[in-house]
Amino acid sequence: MNQPLPQTIAEYLEQLRNELRGADPAMIQDALYDAEEHLRAELAEHPELAEAQMLAQVVRSYGAPDEVAGIYRAKDEIVQSALRPGNWMPVARQPALDATATAPPETSRSKAFETRQHGALRQFFAVGSDPRSYAALFYMLLSLATGIFYFTWVTVGLSLSAGLSILIIGLPFIVLFFGSVRILALVEGRLVETALGVRMPRRARYTDKSTSIWSRIGAMFTDPRTWLTMLYMLLMLPLGTAYFTIAVTGLSVSLALIFAPLFQLIGIPGVNVSFDGVTNWIAPLWLSPLFVCAGIALLFLTLHLARGIGYLHGRFARSLLVDSPPV
Repeated sequence: MNQPLPQTIAEYLEQLRNELRGADPAMIQDALYDAEEHLRAELAEHPELAEAQMLAQVVRSYGAPDEVAGIYRAKDEIVQSALRPGNWMPVARQPALDATATAPPETSRSKAFETRQHGALRQFFAVGSDPRSYAALFYMLLSLATGIFYFTWVTVGLSLSAGLSILIIGLPFIVLFFGSVRILALVEGRLVETALGVRMPRRARYTDKSTSIWSRIGAMFTDPRTWLTMLYMLLMLPLGTAYFTIAVTGLSVSLALIFAPLFQLIGIPGVNVSFDGVTNWIAPLWLSPLFVCAGIALLFLTLHLARGIGYLHGRFARSLLVDSPPV
């Protein structure tokens, strides 16, 4: 060990936090939770031992802080590799030019321009083969329902907590409500990690059940992450509404344009434009290929937009739902 043997659980956790400095914040939160849960369980099972004696035994079995940090870093590399998308935007590399080639500069520049054009085209359509794009699109469609549920849960919970605080049942209700917020934060984290590919915690902050209920309530109230989590849930209603609208509009318009020829062949006007609600203009059948191409382009643009929104929302979720890394 590079550091002296910790004498208390707080010292052990501080050493572990220092060893994990610079690592993923979600992984740090999980590692600290697991370590504190294990150490406090060992201390409860051996009340005859002092805290320093218990830690001396645990270091031999559970591991020193630097050893535990190394294990978690190795596991996190596997998790990050699984979450990292594949080569979803392959870039066509320009082949190296032979130094002895006698091709004129104009020809070389023309070939390089064509290579860049083909590469950009491949990048645009490669998003269709990326599963993360469809997962982000699914998250956008689901976000309206989750946003309504989160907003309702937080507003009703806070209102009832304030109203019942003067009654004897108010205290346990507040504890249950704050606990439910932590559970919902973990559920949302699993959704974000699965759909958006952003590493989120598997564990909440550890709560020492040996402390009094007043201490636990005070810790919940003074923990900034509790209020940031509720802020995230409140913001999910407008964000979910916007995500759902963007996803449904992009999908419906693009699919309507793609299937416009089929609609016209079976007698349904494929593209019907109304001017001032009075004059209708129905696109002729010979324009159908243009509408199909426009629909395909819009569909891939929708997938690109979904992936971009998923990337931004994943970072937004991390900033509000994950503990800040050690500095």
